[in-house]
Amino acid sequence: MPGAALVTALAARARRVGLLGALLLLLLCANLPGLARAQEFAGLARLDVAASGIYDDAAGLQVMLYLSQPVPYRAYTLDGPPRLVLDFREVDWRGATPVALLAATRASGLRFGTIRPGWSRMVVDLAGPYALATAGLQVDVLTGTALLEVRLAPVDLAEFIARSGAPPGVEWEIEPPPAPALPPPEADGPLMVVVDPGHGGIDPGAIRDDLTEAGLMLALGLELADAINRSGTMRAVLTRDSDIFVPLAQRMTIARAAGADVFISLHADALETAQAHGASVYTLSGAAADQASARMAERHERGDLLAGLDLSGQDDTVATVLMDLARLETAPQSLRLADAVVAGLLGAGADLNSHPRREGPLAVLNAADFPSVLIEVGFLSSDRDQVRLTSPEGRAPIVVGILAALQSWAADEAARAALNRQ
Repeated sequence: MPGAALVTALAARARRVGLLGALLLLLLCANLPGLARAQEFAGLARLDVAASGIYDDAAGLQVMLYLSQPVPYRAYTLDGPPRLVLDFREVDWRGATPVALLAATRASGLRFGTIRPGWSRMVVDLAGPYALATAGLQVDVLTGTALLEVRLAPVDLAEFIARSGAPPGVEWEIEPPPAPALPPPEADGPLMVVVDPGHGGIDPGAIRDDLTEAGLMLALGLELADAINRSGTMRAVLTRDSDIFVPLAQRMTIARAAGADVFISLHADALETAQAHGASVYTLSGAAADQASARMAERHERGDLLAGLDLSGQDDTVATVLMDLARLETAPQSLRLADAVVAGLLGAGADLNSHPRREGPLAVLNAADFPSVLIEVGFLSSDRDQVRLTSPEGRAPIVVGILAALQSWAADEAARAALNRQ
């Protein structure tokens, strides 16, 4: 009998046998295996951070994750670079940090979070080729809690590559979140500004104490989008409005679906020293101009950006020519927008970096069909920037400055277009 029907039948029976009978039936119900399984996957599985960890184990690696309840999972390794991937449906990571969980010298990094609603992922960067040896989920029948234990053993590189790759299973394929359904852009409508809060979900960005770049940029992005929409002359579309992971290619897809007139990506780095502070504005270049630009390229060039126009069906030569033609217009627009943002932030009283205008080969700026800038609004490694970025009052000059920049830039571009038509 299905679980729901069985519970209904037991409830009816309890009404006939009185309180004592009801208690006996309740105990019976709690011990029915089918009903226990039905409860195991209800809601989120919470991670017990204090009990969990990733450790060196003999010659290999051990992952121990204590969960409040069982959860469907899969484990596999990927190459380039070597890493262990754990997919879940779904885990609540609140309270967890890489520092709290990672105690293994054979792992060089750790990240985890929501990929999209209903899906979670943990990625362990491996210091070498370690292949899966065992993986299992043990359930405590008394408490209903679960322990996921994964062990990896050292292998040679050829064997690691041969054994790596996501296992088959259509039900596990995690597609990027769909682009939001948007009305077609109006030819003479308001300026369409795509606001891109950097990172998100499994990619928290820079981390300092309990602050994450992804969380702070989401707060700033929501405030900026609200200000843009209240301007009356512009409309904002967010690439994400919650703590989810959105691949760079999907961010471009969202921008194009919205008919983007301009694309603004928001970030806040953290450096090894606390000396750097203040905002800087990046535009695209063919090569990093300085050490800061090289660092930004390393952090943001993830290799999953679908750059430029939709050129499916075109050969490489045609694609290159069309993208170069598009950039003849959008590249100068990006440069003028960046200068306007610097002026707007300065006029609004926002704190600027000593070198506020920078260039770098940043993937998020690769689109050829609309002007784009990346605004590094500050540094989590700077105490003064942390104070500014963690409150709406501290972020307000940034919002006001960007809004003023967009308005002055749009007016300037309209005037240029009018002159070009004459």
